[in-house]
Amino acid sequence: MADEHLGAHQARKQAICRKAQRRHSRFYERCAHWSFNRSAEVEPIHWHREHWVLAGTAVLITLLSGLIMPAWASAMRPDPVPEVRTLLPLALPKMTTTAAPAVDNWLVTRVEPGQTLSNLFDSHGLGMADVQKVLDAAGSARSALQNIHPGDEFDFLLDRDGNLQALRFDKDDTTRATVRLDSGKPALTLHARTVVTRVHIAHAVIESSLFGAGAKAGLDEGMIVKLADVFKYDIDFLKDIRRGDSFTVVYDDVYHDGVYDHSGDIIAAEFLNHGQRYTAYRFKEPDGSYNYYSEDGRPLRKSLLRTPVAFTRISSRFSMARKHPILGFTRAHKGVDYAAPAGTPIHAAGDGVIAYRGWERGFGNFVLIKHNAEYSTAYAHMSRFEPGERVGTHVHQGQVIGFVGMTGLATGPHLHYEVRVYGKQENPLTVTMPKPQPLPPKLLAQFKQQIQPMLARLKAANASLQLASRDDAASHRE
Repeated sequence: MADEHLGAHQARKQAICRKAQRRHSRFYERCAHWSFNRSAEVEPIHWHREHWVLAGTAVLITLLSGLIMPAWASAMRPDPVPEVRTLLPLALPKMTTTAAPAVDNWLVTRVEPGQTLSNLFDSHGLGMADVQKVLDAAGSARSALQNIHPGDEFDFLLDRDGNLQALRFDKDDTTRATVRLDSGKPALTLHARTVVTRVHIAHAVIESSLFGAGAKAGLDEGMIVKLADVFKYDIDFLKDIRRGDSFTVVYDDVYHDGVYDHSGDIIAAEFLNHGQRYTAYRFKEPDGSYNYYSEDGRPLRKSLLRTPVAFTRISSRFSMARKHPILGFTRAHKGVDYAAPAGTPIHAAGDGVIAYRGWERGFGNFVLIKHNAEYSTAYAHMSRFEPGERVGTHVHQGQVIGFVGMTGLATGPHLHYEVRVYGKQENPLTVTMPKPQPLPPKLLAQFKQQIQPMLARLKAANASLQLASRDDAASHRE
């Protein structure tokens, strides 16, 4: 029954199709190839003009929809309402313009070995008149200008034309001095400074030179010069230094307002030269000055220097019968001539008072210093005098009093130096110099107590160094 029913249904469908084909025969003839029937009797689909038309129409509709719809949506959006802003006046404080204070341009200069105050002024194009103005205005700080040392700092303030306006320097470790010349009247101002010192210890063995050994031990040039200056009365550092000599030194550094300023002073030192031991300890005198004493309390500083100038050679010795190189005849030469470059500083041989300062026949520029009732010293052929000194001026040992020249009867730059005992010239190289006064018993006891910590420190340092040397020697033997 089912098969009969299915057959009747298909027959009815075929009858409907034949009826439609007869009624629309022209359409089916023209569009028969559009059929999607995959039976073997129907050909596969081919892209003809009608296919392209339909596909193009579909693409065009899609593009128009993508363009027209957003534009329509934008057109339908209401116009934005502008934001309304209101400006309100605000009262501001009036600006006051004040000129920034001018900053002084100080030219910092440090003293090099062998330099003098006049050399420092010369390096900035200043003359002797400027030196004299500063010395006259320095007042209580004058001694700091007359006794300068390597490493000391001097600050110069100049105007646009190079004229000196002010000089700034250390009066001492705790006081800074400023001499101003740019006001109506020269003025001195003193400022207290916060000072901190830090103590160090150094040791070196000399292999080639004192400066090389000192630099290797961490000492700067100024401290090495101070070390040589301490022992200069007992050791000739030009001739007596030998390989294998050694030194140990306790010294301090100075910090002003928390900043390193310069190397300080030697507190204690020991020098081994040719196997002989020399010691030096810094001690404050009752008058406030400092001097160096040996371990047994004897002052290192001698009353007079035998050589008050850094010389290259002795050009003429003391003699009672010498042929004068200019006059041509024989006469006594009652002094020692030290040949040195023109301009080399000449130092006072000892503390004393200038008894004569001026031109002396045959001697040119001449200075005579009276040290006590017995001893006096004379200096001749100077190129010029140190400014600020005159007859009656008190000078200290080592203070610059003039400069090497060849004024008077001289064939070359040199210093003619005399030592006079009760007014009679003696040979400076052999004369018995006055002995310095030892410490009195009361001060000697204070000195012994004061040096104990430094003495123990030196001994401990030497012991550790000797132990290190033995360890090195043992390691080399192995």
